[in-house]
Amino acid sequence: MAPRRAAAAAPFPSAALLLLLPLLLAAASAGLSSYFGTKSRYEEVNPYLVRDPLSLGPTAAASRLPAACAPLQLRAVLRHGTRYPTAGQIRRLGELHARLLRRPAAACPAAAALAGWQMWYEESLDGRLAPQGRRDMESLARRLAARFPALFAARRRLVLASSSKHRCLQSSAAFRRGLGPSLSLGGDEVEVQVNDALMRFFDYCAKFVALVEENDAAMCQVNAFKEGPEMRKVLEKVASALCLPAEELNADLVQVAFLTCSYELAIKNVTSPWCSLFSEEDAKVLEYLNDLKQYWKRGYGYDINSRSSCILFQDIFEHLDEAVEESKSSKPISSPLIVQVGHAETLQPLLALMGFFKDDEPLKANNYIRQMHRKFRSGRIVPYAANLVFVLYHCDHVKTSEEEYQVQMLLNEKPLVFLHSNETVSTYADLRGYYKDILENCHFKEECELPKINVTAIDEL
Repeated sequence: MAPRRAAAAAPFPSAALLLLLPLLLAAASAGLSSYFGTKSRYEEVNPYLVRDPLSLGPTAAASRLPAACAPLQLRAVLRHGTRYPTAGQIRRLGELHARLLRRPAAACPAAAALAGWQMWYEESLDGRLAPQGRRDMESLARRLAARFPALFAARRRLVLASSSKHRCLQSSAAFRRGLGPSLSLGGDEVEVQVNDALMRFFDYCAKFVALVEENDAAMCQVNAFKEGPEMRKVLEKVASALCLPAEELNADLVQVAFLTCSYELAIKNVTSPWCSLFSEEDAKVLEYLNDLKQYWKRGYGYDINSRSSCILFQDIFEHLDEAVEESKSSKPISSPLIVQVGHAETLQPLLALMGFFKDDEPLKANNYIRQMHRKFRSGRIVPYAANLVFVLYHCDHVKTSEEEYQVQMLLNEKPLVFLHSNETVSTYADLRGYYKDILENCHFKEECELPKINVTAIDEL
């Protein structure tokens, strides 16, 4: 629903507004939830979970391998579950809300409705896991166990690792709870292993930190879009709806208002009055702003974004290699289940390194219209609780020894189509061969070394 203009809002009766508000809000939320980017709830990519959080979905049976193929190992990289806003976002929201409290209620019904909204976020929440985030993880664990019962059978060993961030540790604990008491974490039910070297590899990559993370010039496309005509139009509409001078708002404040709509839906499953400020067209613009940031900071914008993830990529294949060798030697698989919990910033570079969701044309500030049907939509790739799962199988009754070991990849519980074959199942040998260059020639230390000369220019990327 488009925001009301200030001139038309003044005579609107407040009693009528109160009666219409629930309907207006519901309509607003329904059209926006597909555009929340990395703040999207997991149900946006798997809508059937709204009805049944334990459903495996309509395609689960069709994606199973033949009975002759038995799963040997599952390696999962998860994003933490639904979280609260960061302290910085909460501060900006508090600043905007405080401005609305100072507006005369009779003059601006939209601002009055938002002024009446309770500012319940506190800075101490700072990105922590929400109760819904724990439910995200518990349900995901139960669905994976139902999909691969042989791997999650009693007394099988589970290796569980996590980023050191509180929301990831709590997500790991919730995942473990979802599996029940029957699995073993090894000898004495050890704590979750903290492994930032793999789950937060970006923090350890000096080249990425200096030339992308801490380099304002690297975000030039994002900053240009914030000042461009599409964002200017959204900003002016929001300012008009709130009866504020456009000069009092900027792209960051508008984005905070939009993301508050997303947080309320994901955390509380309610439609926030903040949603009523935005139309679906506005939401598409704000989604693109989010995607631009993900593209240039975590995706295809600079090679170092993805190359820094090769340490994790190689670790995944080292464990798959080990499982193949153990199987060939008729030994028990030492690590049948490896689950690691990290961030959107963990998964996005890894998927880019593998070549998934790459558009023919880079995402830029000046090609918003041409990118309307882009592959790179972060909300579809890395919503809360996003998961990338590698499953290695041993298959009997096959024609060649190469076909004996096969692999499937699932992204958010849906089979990924391999780039080298356009199929959803690959022989392990073919998959390994396709990524041979990364496995043999991407060395984290060398990739992440800063250039010898003192530079901050993005030309080095």
